[in-house]
Amino acid sequence: MPKITVTEYLSLDGVFEEPGEWSFPFWTEEAAKWKLDELFAAEAQLLGRVTYEGFAAAWPTMTDEAGFADRMNGMQKYVVSSTLTDPTWANSKVITVGEIKDLPDENILVAGSGRLVDTLFREGLVDELRLLVHPIVLGGGKKQLFGDGLPTTSLTLEDQQTFSSGVLALTYRRAAA
Repeated sequence: MPKITVTEYLSLDGVFEEPGEWSFPFWTEEAAKWKLDELFAAEAQLLGRVTYEGFAAAWPTMTDEAGFADRMNGMQKYVVSSTLTDPTWANSKVITVGEIKDLPDENILVAGSGRLVDTLFREGLVDELRLLVHPIVLGGGKKQLFGDGLPTTSLTLEDQQTFSSGVLALTYRRAAA
């Protein structure tokens, strides 16, 4: 079974949607390295349809010297969707939640994809949760990463790093039963 790592951008008041609109002022070289290392440690991505469509509209035309765009475009992408039937972004395949357990034993990265993340937690499929907490209060936006009724899930803080911009990178793993 794959190892699934979820990464979410959060504001101090818990907003996690559309981080591109508010996270860029906090982007630093150390944050870029953290994200690059994270991406290169994964063999594939797992995305919900909405996040997939946003990424698929943007990444195919991007380039950079570090190789982030090439990695994003070249790696395998699994899209959990009941409505998307013909993904156009290179190396993309539509799957169901039930097929996740049958994916190759590899490191899979989930970005955004709030509804999918909630489902993955409900199914006990998240091995690691990384939160990039930004020093900003937005005062509005989608604030509930996990829906009501989620089973109690204990996590252990495995790592923390503070970037010079004030962003706190927290890495949690599922606690031993």
